[in-house]
Amino acid sequence: MQDGFIKVAAGTPKIKVADCAHNARQIIDLIKEAAAREVRILCLPELCLTGYTCADLFLQDTLLQGAETALEDILRETQTLDVVAALGLPVRYDNKLYNCAAIIQKGIILGLVPKTHLPNYGEFYEGRWFTSGKEAGKTEPSFSFAGQEEVELSSQAVFRCKQLPELKLGVEICEDLWASEPPSGRLAAGGASLILNLSASDEVAGKADYRRYLVTGQSARLVCGYIYADAGEGESTTDLVFAGHNMIAENGALLAENRFAAGLTISEIDVARLCCERRKMNTFPAGDQTVCLHSFSLPLSVTSLTRPVSPLPFVPQEETRRAARCEEILTIAALGLKKRLEHTNAPCAVIGLSGGLDSTLALLITVRAFDLLDRDRKDILAVTMPCFGTTQRTRSNAEVLAQRMGTTLRTVDISDAVKQHFKDIGQEMENQDVTFENAQARERTQVLMDLANQQNGMVIGTGDLSELALGWCTYNGDHMSMYAVNASIPKTLVRHLVDHAARTQEETDPALAQCLRDILATPVSPELLPPKEGEISQVTEDIVGPYELHDFYLYYAIRRSFPPRKVLRLAEYAFGDRYDRTVLLKWLKNFYRRFFSQQFKRSCVPDGPKVGSVSLSPRGDWRMPSDAVATLWLEELENL
Repeated sequence: MQDGFIKVAAGTPKIKVADCAHNARQIIDLIKEAAAREVRILCLPELCLTGYTCADLFLQDTLLQGAETALEDILRETQTLDVVAALGLPVRYDNKLYNCAAIIQKGIILGLVPKTHLPNYGEFYEGRWFTSGKEAGKTEPSFSFAGQEEVELSSQAVFRCKQLPELKLGVEICEDLWASEPPSGRLAAGGASLILNLSASDEVAGKADYRRYLVTGQSARLVCGYIYADAGEGESTTDLVFAGHNMIAENGALLAENRFAAGLTISEIDVARLCCERRKMNTFPAGDQTVCLHSFSLPLSVTSLTRPVSPLPFVPQEETRRAARCEEILTIAALGLKKRLEHTNAPCAVIGLSGGLDSTLALLITVRAFDLLDRDRKDILAVTMPCFGTTQRTRSNAEVLAQRMGTTLRTVDISDAVKQHFKDIGQEMENQDVTFENAQARERTQVLMDLANQQNGMVIGTGDLSELALGWCTYNGDHMSMYAVNASIPKTLVRHLVDHAARTQEETDPALAQCLRDILATPVSPELLPPKEGEISQVTEDIVGPYELHDFYLYYAIRRSFPPRKVLRLAEYAFGDRYDRTVLLKWLKNFYRRFFSQQFKRSCVPDGPKVGSVSLSPRGDWRMPSDAVATLWLEELENL
């Protein structure tokens, strides 16, 4: 439960139709297994205590009493367990029969939730036996059931954890999710952050995809966790087959899934993250006062993580999805630039081409924009500006890249201009301090701006999101442009975009592909200090830290708003085999220090297209005072 994580499970027991005692034993075993595996919330299928396929047997008092007695057995056998379990059974109440979920913990029924929407089509005729629970319990909510004197039955029940206030459970049953207005919508408005769905959905070809879309879509729509437990082995196969299609989703992402197998499907839901996301959304309702709150307790503990946490949160792991994402991003960025070129009537684009990753990506995007405009690539002016730190490798790659892409290449050696500037301000060449470095960056920007003025063109920015987050850019140097196409693309994604471009050129232009691959293999460097024996002497990641770590920190600290201790915990989980805790903590402290101190650079950045979920534009996603201090965040890290 620490950091908002709660271990949950969807379970499918192996049942026998109408054998309530047998089914109770299977359910007890699953609850005990869940407890042994540190599960705190367990969702079981619809009517699993009797079997969903009992049909007219649901009208037999013998079956109904057998289910009630079996529930008493389950309560007795699990009274020492902390697991909150939801299991399905038929419930007699006020001369009607309801398809219910019993929410139980430590031998107590916390509440009964009836199904609202009953199917009466195809093979499903629930209306023949059951009554909709929409209005159930409003006149007399409490009654005696399963040996418990007062049990409440309500379709509007929300179950709240005392120790973790962000954890609130809502329950809907199978067809409820298929309805045009699922009960989970109202329950989420009432605060439910985790929805349990007890289901008995038969399996036919193609239905699994549709079911998956429903579950993940509802979790995204409601910004919630969603546990879907499906009936499986043991249900009658007279006309149908049930596959036990169990799923655990969180805000649109499928965390775990199982099908054609009984047992537990386990993952962790981050309820703290969900509540944080809801706070950011003014479209999410503040609260529905019509829900009925019930409380339960859970022991505070550290939840071991098994859920996927990618070390590259900006980059899809699966190759096909990654290629599609790269194409999508390149197109979005190119469309942004296309519009700006059209609006300004700029006849050319000017790019400072260094032979590094960022300027390469900026050129790839600009070329794509020109192709969309059906304009000659010769109107792209690629400018190399060698100076004291330029190596032959990067200069050569810049020249090959400009040539293979069909642009106009121009070389402007800025060495003499910078030396003259040093002479003007009294800067010694031997003093290779920040002035030595930044003067070169600003001179390059001046050259680009003036060339753009000559051509009535537009300077295309090359800086990326990671550099902007760390402030690793020269103020009014590479920090400035007329349109910044890389502004919301983090460095880890820049690398994959350039790699994608290399892959697509392997057959059509092998020379270009080879050039792109060598750029990928070149250490990231601003090349502002003289090389050593012809090689790059200034490696960015040796100075500010690995970009893969900073991009991870950026995603979770800024996009997810996680506190430092939680960011560090996830980093240890994602990078544990590559970086030890000391290294992770060192660069996390550096991230927070730089992120806060460098906001003044982000407060005046040029326009640029947002292509992903994170942007630091002061006009959109990130608004922060330039003089805010990082004391609270750094103190939390010091106290770990």
